Amino acid sequence: MNIVVCVKYVPDAQGDRTFSEDNTTDRANVDGLLSELDEYAVEAALKLAESGEGEVTVVTVGPDRAADAIKKALQMGADKGVHVVDDAIHGSDAAATSLVLAEAVRKATDGSPELVLMGLASTDGTMSVVPAMLAERLGLPQVTQLSSMEIAGSAITGRRDSDTASDSFEAALPAVVSVTDQMGEPRYPSFKGIMAAKKKPVETWSLADLGVDAGQVGQEGSGTKVVSFTARPPRQQGEIVTDEGDGGTKLAEFLGKAKLL
Repeated sequence: MNIVVCVKYVPDAQGDRTFSEDNTTDRANVDGLLSELDEYAVEAALKLAESGEGEVTVVTVGPDRAADAIKKALQMGADKGVHVVDDAIHGSDAAATSLVLAEAVRKATDGSPELVLMGLASTDGTMSVVPAMLAERLGLPQVTQLSSMEIAGSAITGRRDSDTASDSFEAALPAVVSVTDQMGEPRYPSFKGIMAAKKKPVETWSLADLGVDAGQVGQEGSGTKVVSFTARPPRQQGEIVTDEGDGGTKLAEFLGKAKLL
């Protein structure tokens, strides 16, 4: 089975994340990394591959630096990578991104994807809509937000855990599946894995390689765009209350004024 994992290179949440002058996410002036939520999808793919005959292909869409996301996945144990990089993709919204991903998945699997895994959401956009959009474009069933899964014959079964219930799902393969951080702790790349990753194949494709018209992606080809943004105001110094026997009363008054009671 050829398992495809779609991953994203995102700005480090510990950095000073902001927008560029063109109202797109600034990815040039902040360190980036493989989205932490996508690591769970990579881990799930590796476990499936290790439990039977399988090969894991990692696909990402992004600028040159996005190759680091593929590199991390290969170090974890993925077999090969695909990097779609094209200046025309810059500023693409979720729908345009799903178009590029769909064509990349088709090309990576010779038109016959068997299983496509994704994380719950990207840590920069946090929209959780691309898995559904990708499934629609590929014409495949989708199962989202799984906390566990297994393949049984020609179907995939899984469980979604929420605060109030656990639901069981089953979908015929091929399918698109997104997983949560309940899937299991992602493995750390070992020294052996880091060295082996240097010899694993990584293909770089442009929009032309995928047959995608540049007018369908980027800021101009996207249906949504950021029109303005305002930086978060600096944190103000908190109010210090001296407890002189009436600390509880003062705390209650403070919470009442803030309409928290």
